[in-house]
Amino acid sequence: MANAFPWPLQYRYSTRRKTLAIEVREGRVLVRAPQGYPRVLLDRAISARVDWITSKVQAQSARIATRPRYRYTCGEVLPYLGGKLTLKVVAGVKLGACREGAALHITTSARSRKPVEIQVYEQVTGWYREQAQTLLSQKTQQLSAKLGKNCRSVKVRATRSKWGHCTRTGDIQYNWQILLAPESVVDYLVAHEVSHLRHQHHGAAFWRQVASLYPGYDVHQRWLREHGHTLSLPQPES
Repeated sequence: MANAFPWPLQYRYSTRRKTLAIEVREGRVLVRAPQGYPRVLLDRAISARVDWITSKVQAQSARIATRPRYRYTCGEVLPYLGGKLTLKVVAGVKLGACREGAALHITTSARSRKPVEIQVYEQVTGWYREQAQTLLSQKTQQLSAKLGKNCRSVKVRATRSKWGHCTRTGDIQYNWQILLAPESVVDYLVAHEVSHLRHQHHGAAFWRQVASLYPGYDVHQRWLREHGHTLSLPQPES
């Protein structure tokens, strides 16, 4: 069935869901509904909130438009922990990525059927993921020990809606693209998630815990709120 609304729209059904929910993410509308929920009722619910949805879509689309675009070619400059890394791309036999000072050396392969820019993109993002796994694991475990709490595991992903998440069982997950931010912002995020090992909420006690682990955190929290939407290494356009 064609979309009758003026924005990208996706329906997602679940047998476990009991209520209807409408979310706007990355300028797209996601409608979550119980399995078997009539489409006509879904569209009525969307129509009832069309002004709110349109406002959200427009605001998010405007923010997305301000994100930097990168060319994954020799000489491109990428942000990294408050500094800059310049891409140095060479052709070789085996794909690879390694850092030397302010340069990130990428080796492409003529054996690959992928376009060179895609090869570079995959090597760059793979390198950032590896650095994020190592750095965030170290920072998290150090701060967890200071707090006297056990962090069971640290994982990195490319999540859209959250920079970090801490489960009740002590597993912490981060968005690896946080490494595009200054390291002080990374440290705030780690303090935030580690504090959830003690407080699974955002009440006053939680924020006091964050402040005790990272005094002056509010400056970096505000930076992430204002600039977080720019922290992205998007795939090159085909």
